[in-house]
Amino acid sequence: MTAPAHLRTPLMELDLALAQLLERVEPLSGVETVATFDADRRVLAEDLVSSLQVPPQDNSSMDGYAVRCADVSAPGVVLPVSQRIAAGHPASPLREGSCARIFTGATLPPGADAVVMQEDTEEVGGNIHGVHIHAMPQPGQWVRRAGEDVALGSVVLARGERLSPAGLGLAASLGRARLSVVARPRVALFSTGDELVMPGDVPPEAMPPGAIYNSNRFFLRALLHRMGCEVSDLGIVPDRRDATLAALQSAADHHDLILTSGGVSVGEEDHIKPSVQRLGSLDLWQIAMKPGKPFAYGTVRRHPATEAAEQPCHFIGLPGNPVSSFVTFVLLVRPFLLALQGVKADVVPSMPDPMMLPAHFDVTRADKRREFIRVRRNSSGGLDLFPNQSSGVLTSVAWADGLVDKAAGRTIAHGDLVPFVSFAEWLA
Repeated sequence: MTAPAHLRTPLMELDLALAQLLERVEPLSGVETVATFDADRRVLAEDLVSSLQVPPQDNSSMDGYAVRCADVSAPGVVLPVSQRIAAGHPASPLREGSCARIFTGATLPPGADAVVMQEDTEEVGGNIHGVHIHAMPQPGQWVRRAGEDVALGSVVLARGERLSPAGLGLAASLGRARLSVVARPRVALFSTGDELVMPGDVPPEAMPPGAIYNSNRFFLRALLHRMGCEVSDLGIVPDRRDATLAALQSAADHHDLILTSGGVSVGEEDHIKPSVQRLGSLDLWQIAMKPGKPFAYGTVRRHPATEAAEQPCHFIGLPGNPVSSFVTFVLLVRPFLLALQGVKADVVPSMPDPMMLPAHFDVTRADKRREFIRVRRNSSGGLDLFPNQSSGVLTSVAWADGLVDKAAGRTIAHGDLVPFVSFAEWLA
């Protein structure tokens, strides 16, 4: 039964909901030191300041010959080879009127001001004691200048940056074997509902009427791990008020966030809402997005005897339909977790910048809500639409490689350029 118009909760724009959610986040204060090898996707807790310059000296970016440009007045000049310089070995000053055999990464000898790559040279007499220089070099040619990658004293990686494989390599290039990072968010994940069954507990042919396998728990746990969280999987809480209260209180005492799915729709009978309200506070939001309209944010008080008791534990309740749960996670929970780890919004935005790609489908019906449509790139460079966009069809997410962000009130015609966000970039 639909509620009268004057009793309906007004829909909140997604961007406003995200802004209000992020206003309630204080970055975690815990810090730990980890091996650089183990710091992928962790968030830096301090500025990484370089105590050296990279590269430390001018060096060659090519295999070839180090020369003085003044000694090569015209193509075809023959210069004797006065030394051979390999990477990691010292170089002697270059004598006037000579050249040095040099290899990629090797230090440029004092006096040299350019490198001629070996393809532009020819050995004289079949040995490396002299070479024809076939091309006139320019000063600085094929030379990597000292400090051109990293300057001494510069901030190479800033506090609040989420480390990537390239970032780990950069930290290692500065000699950092260990890094100071923000502690992992501790997240308690559990489900409620007597209809839920764990895969493996009951075979498909023996499932009772109305029972469903708990799929949300699997993808939410994986998503949390990808966000660098320390996850406590509390399983399925019995559909009783006392059990729900006990689970929430225990989780709040030892975690930074409690994440649940289901039981947050307006008018839905569930123990989660009254239990969170009893132990803290709860806001129920109806967000103008499809899928994923129902969303809940609140806090649960910690027991006074626990560490950091003055800071309540965050609570987020996601919708129960699997696609809605997945989409609201990437749109709302992901940026929340990044903010909890102190990631700056300008470093990792809440949503990656979309690519504009052609739609190879039609959507003729406009919706009053902002829609996130499951699509997949095809071999023609366009996007194909999964035929069933229902919020209960998890197949659509497994099939898709991203979402189209369709504005409220918009239709899509075949060939229209539409904003596409790849799951690979979103969940990197």
